[in-house]
Amino acid sequence: MRHFGHIAPEVRQRLFHQEPCEFTADSPARLLSAALGATLYSPATRPRLADDIVKQAGSGVVSMVLCLEDSIDDADVVAGEENLVRQFADLDSRAGVEPPLLFIRVRAPEQIPDLVRRLGATARLLSGFVIPKFTEERGLPFLEALTAAEAESGRRLFAMPVLESPELLYRESRVDTLEGIARAVDKFRDRVLALRLGVTDFCSSYGLRRAPDMTAYDVQVVASVIADVVNMLGRADGTGFTVTGPVWEYFRVPERMFKPQLRQSPFLEVQAVELREKLIEHAMDGLLREISLDQANGLLGKTCIHPSHVLPVHALSVVSHEEFSDAQDILRPERGGGGVLRSAYTNKMNEVKPHRAWAERTLLRAEVFGVAREDVGFVELLAAGIPG
Repeated sequence: MRHFGHIAPEVRQRLFHQEPCEFTADSPARLLSAALGATLYSPATRPRLADDIVKQAGSGVVSMVLCLEDSIDDADVVAGEENLVRQFADLDSRAGVEPPLLFIRVRAPEQIPDLVRRLGATARLLSGFVIPKFTEERGLPFLEALTAAEAESGRRLFAMPVLESPELLYRESRVDTLEGIARAVDKFRDRVLALRLGVTDFCSSYGLRRAPDMTAYDVQVVASVIADVVNMLGRADGTGFTVTGPVWEYFRVPERMFKPQLRQSPFLEVQAVELREKLIEHAMDGLLREISLDQANGLLGKTCIHPSHVLPVHALSVVSHEEFSDAQDILRPERGGGGVLRSAYTNKMNEVKPHRAWAERTLLRAEVFGVAREDVGFVELLAAGIPG
């Protein structure tokens, strides 16, 4: 699989200075954690789930979570588990089909080995499990169960803990909770692919829900948690993990209070005015702004609950030609001693030592999402990815 693999090769050549790389579920963890992109959630109870997975893979989705937790009724858990076993068998029987990276979101640790056993040979299609409401105390049994299931099945399995508990949100318990989470995920570092933020649960603790005109960063009690999670768990010194962006809940807006947040000029330049209007109608201007703020705050990828959110996440994850040029200059072998140099675009200072970690992360993102040509921006990437 590859990002933008669903668009024609000749279109990719026109858009990309460096095309996104190909990868599989067996690729190195460092590459997969960066490549997750827009992780699309789906209830595990959907009767045509295998068809849904194949359809989404054909539309550019590279990671999905099949949910047995909050997205389904408590009474439907057993039926959801049975449905997953059937749907994995259906998916496995389809010759030539390469599904996205598939994860199951469970409720209890014992579900992990039980589901792996019930999936049998079709567990080869499974990349891992999503662990809800993760803290040290609650999370360790899940991680231990995953390790045991991995040993029994002989299949590499990853964990993606969701950070969403009230203990993490409340100021008086936040540091202790973060330190506990850090101990737990460090102990199982090879198994933890990424950490996911459950912002909806954070808002729930205070009876809040952000409007489509607001990003997670406009809700200060939430923004402070994101900052602290990145501070302690997203460091670029080798101790950190990939932290993914929070879910965007909206896909149509009946009424808006504030002006649209998308500038007109990038769309006018490439004659894509209708695309801008469509994005605004479906609340995508708020989503695009939040994705940009995710990246500015050290997050990569995003939890998604609607297929229309996938392309914007991927389009804004593509590395610009300017970013790529700066990163390459900073990491040239002859720059190992440090120093300051003017950007090849002559519009900024690149200071080699302070910008090195940024440059390394940028080149990893460039590997999985590609590098746009010098004259290609996010509007062209969005337009190319929308089915004609």
